[in-house]
Amino acid sequence: QVQLVESGGALVQPGGSLRLSCAASGLALDYYTIGWFRQAPGKEREEVSCISNTDGSTYHADSVKGRFAISRDNAKNTVYLQMNSLKPEDTAVYYCAADGIATMCMLNMDYWGKGTLVTVPS
Repeated sequence: QVQLVESGGALVQPGGSLRLSCAASGLALDYYTIGWFRQAPGKEREEVSCISNTDGSTYHADSVKGRFAISRDNAKNTVYLQMNSLKPEDTAVYYCAADGIATMCMLNMDYWGKGTLVTVPS
């Protein structure tokens, strides 16, 4: 059974940092394209960052470029999202997702975690 479990969400002051983790079981993350998505209250889910299963290339949304970084540790079967210089508009539930075929992230990826909440007060 495939499971993705996010952790690391917390309340953090503006300008602070967090590292989210996505631990996988039932699949080897290095063969999958992995994405971090977020959904703020009243808003649609959006892609934040993605790491491809082909060449490890990464993508970051313009809103987080230069502040967030996605990485993977194949030995731990875990993908991370390092978030720096956090802003109130980063407040959302953050989800990781995996897809074994896609080479880029999309909203209909195969497997999803249940999310972890990040709160940055204004």
